[in-house]
Amino acid sequence: MNITVLNGPNLNLLGQREPEIYGTTGLSDIQNKMLDKVKGSKFSIDFMQSNKEYELVEKIQSLMNKQDQFIIINPAAFTHTSVAIRDALQATQIPFIEVHLSNIYAREDFRKKSFFSDVAVGTISGLGAESYLLALMYILNNY
Repeated sequence: MNITVLNGPNLNLLGQREPEIYGTTGLSDIQNKMLDKVKGSKFSIDFMQSNKEYELVEKIQSLMNKQDQFIIINPAAFTHTSVAIRDALQATQIPFIEVHLSNIYAREDFRKKSFFSDVAVGTISGLGAESYLLALMYILNNY
């Protein structure tokens, strides 16, 4: 099974940007921990980060009709704005878990609305970098 981890805008700045909200762990550190967890298993893992909505849509569409796919997505700011990414996820019918480093429900009102939560297998929010690892553990244990 292939797991694709998608990261939205500004997550390339993870570890530097607002560490009091997003923590001090960089995206490459998260990726390395996830790679360690799948070593020697039947799972492979790919990563993509983009500040461009259309690149994330194209990546999701490229996975359509491929066997044994799962997506972990941190849409970042696109969580609250992107019908296009939601539509791509629904069109491909690839199961996905939505993750967030911060607790979006304890933040500004505009951040409390997600275009993804109601169609995701699950949502993990507010547990920092651990959110990604918890999503991965769910997939490893259930697929």
